[in-house]
Amino acid sequence: MDRRVREPDAIDPQFPLAPLYPISNIVFDSFSRAVAEAEAQTTYVEPERLDRLRQFVAARRERLDAVSTIRQKAKSIVTRSVSSMVAENPHLIQEGGNCYPMSRMATCLRDGEFILRYISYALLAGDASVLDECCLYGLKETYDTLGVPRPSAIRAIAVMKNATLDALETALSDVDVSIAAALSAEVSHYFDRAAIALS
Repeated sequence: MDRRVREPDAIDPQFPLAPLYPISNIVFDSFSRAVAEAEAQTTYVEPERLDRLRQFVAARRERLDAVSTIRQKAKSIVTRSVSSMVAENPHLIQEGGNCYPMSRMATCLRDGEFILRYISYALLAGDASVLDECCLYGLKETYDTLGVPRPSAIRAIAVMKNATLDALETALSDVDVSIAAALSAEVSHYFDRAAIALS
C-alpha cells in the first residue's frame, strides 16, 4: 500500500494535516524539477523552462522578501481568514458547530497556518510539489473523515489568499512591477490549488 495513504482509523484528529513522511524525500525546487522532467523524457531542458528559471533567479531577493512577509504576517492572515469564515457562518461557533468549543477553533487556526506555511514553502522553492505532496494530498478525504465542512474551509482559504496578497502588495510596493505581479500571481495560484484540492 502507498505509504501516503492513511486508513481513517489512523488519522490523528489533533494533527489531521501532519506530513506523512520527511519533507526532504519529495521536495523539488524549480531547478531540480526541470532536470527531473527533462531526464524522464531523455531530452534537454526546454528553452521555455530555461526562461522561467532565469526569471526565478532574477526575482530571488524579492521572493525571499515575500516569503519573509508571509512568515511575519502569518498569525494575522490566518486569524483574519478564520474570523471571516465564522462571521459568515456563525453556527460554526455554536454548540455542535465545527469551531465549538474553543479547542476546535484552535484546530481551525492551526490548520489554516499549516496550509499557509506550505504555500510559503512552495513560493520559496518556486515549485508546488511540496504543497501538493505534504499538504494537499488526501486533504479532502481527511476533512471528510473528520466531518470538517469543506465549503467553510474553502472560504477560509479564499480570505487567506486575499489577506496574503494585501500583505505582499505592501511589502513589494518598491520593487519592479512585473516581478511583484509575477510573485503575487504565483502565490494566488498556490492558494487556488489548495481550494481546488478541497472542492
